[in-house]
Amino acid sequence: MDEILEILEKDGRASVEDIAKMIHKKPDAVKKAIKQYEKEGAILKYKAVINKDLIKDTESEVRALIEVNIVPQKDLGFEKIAQRIYSFPEVTSCYLISGTYDLLVVVEGKNLHTVSNFVAEKLSCLENVRGTATHFLLKKYKEDGVILKQKSENKRIAISY
Repeated sequence: MDEILEILEKDGRASVEDIAKMIHKKPDAVKKAIKQYEKEGAILKYKAVINKDLIKDTESEVRALIEVNIVPQKDLGFEKIAQRIYSFPEVTSCYLISGTYDLLVVVEGKNLHTVSNFVAEKLSCLENVRGTATHFLLKKYKEDGVILKQKSENKRIAISY
């Protein structure tokens, strides 16, 4: 991968001038390359990794990983059903995977009930879906290569008998 893309992937806030210094190129050349990557769709979005556990007054969000077993369609394979699934607003990511299941779908909802309703009422009833396995995320330790600082918890005193 290009050096510019590697730097931006690690730090989307890196300035053109800083990138130019790191790779020993002129800022105008870096700026032009970035604009070209954006135009081609290689750079889709700049994103902040947010540790939601440390933010006060935010609604708790539930995230689930759902393994989906599907029957591929003749001449279309997995593409059409994957497109149908990733078009739901609850779906944040969708991957074709190897193994027992065919797709790995990441879903977010306001609570467990919202996510379970999505699985029961939208996902499982799709024609080509043959089965699902839902895994709720309980705690995040690392996301997008960033180790998340944990809230300090009350230390319990060990009880021994």
